[in-house]
Amino acid sequence: MKGFLEKLLRLNLFLSVVFTLACTQNKDDLTNNDSLKSPLDRLIEGNHRFQENHPIHPDQTLDRLHELEKGQHPFAVIVSCSDSRVPPELIFDQGLGDLFVIRNAGNIISDYELGSIEYAIEHLETQLIVVLGHKQCGAIGAFIEHKNDSVQNHIQQIIDYIKSEPEEVALEENVSNYYEKAIYANIEHGIHVIEQSKPVLKEFLKADKVKVVGMQYDLETGKVEIIKNEN
Repeated sequence: MKGFLEKLLRLNLFLSVVFTLACTQNKDDLTNNDSLKSPLDRLIEGNHRFQENHPIHPDQTLDRLHELEKGQHPFAVIVSCSDSRVPPELIFDQGLGDLFVIRNAGNIISDYELGSIEYAIEHLETQLIVVLGHKQCGAIGAFIEHKNDSVQNHIQQIIDYIKSEPEEVALEENVSNYYEKAIYANIEHGIHVIEQSKPVLKEFLKADKVKVVGMQYDLETGKVEIIKNEN
C-alpha cells in the first residue's frame, strides 16, 4: 500500500509539472504572437479564453510590474461600467499595463472621461477605444425607472445625463425590449461622443490612428459581443 501511494504521489507531481510547463509555454506563445495581432483581436481572443474558463492571466507577475516602471503602453482603452461583475482585465484575460480602464456607473462619457481617453491616445499611443456596456445594467435600469424623478442627488445626475442622450430620446418606450435597446443606445451615444470630440480624438480618428468599437458584455455567458465597429 505504501509503495502504491508513493507511485501515485510521483505521478501527480509529474502531471503537475507537465501542466505547469504547458501553461507557461502557452503564455509565452501568446506573448510572442500578440505583436502580430490587432488590439481588437487580442481582446476577442482573451474573452474567448475567459468564456471557456481557460484564462492564462498574462502580464500578472512582479517581473511585468517592474518592466512597467519604465513606462506604460496599453494597447486598448476600455470605457466600462463600474459594475463589480464587469472587470475588463478579467473578462478580456489581460494583465498589468495591457488596458487603460475608465469606469463609472453606466459607462457614460463626459469631459473627464474624454480627457482620460485623450491622454491614452496622445501620450501612451493606445490604438483602440472600446465603449463597453453590459446586459442588466443597473444605471440604465435606474434611468428607465426614475427618469421623471427630480431627486437632488448625484445618482439622479447620472440618470439625467442618460436621459439627455439623443439616442435614448429617439427610442420608443412602449416596445417590449426597451431595456435592451436603451443599453444599446447608451453604448452608441458613447461612440458618437468620442467621434465628435474636438480637436484631439476627431483628428486621430480621421488620420486612422485609432479605432472605436462598441461592445456589450453578457453577465450570464461571459461573452463580449461587438455591437458597433465604426472603423
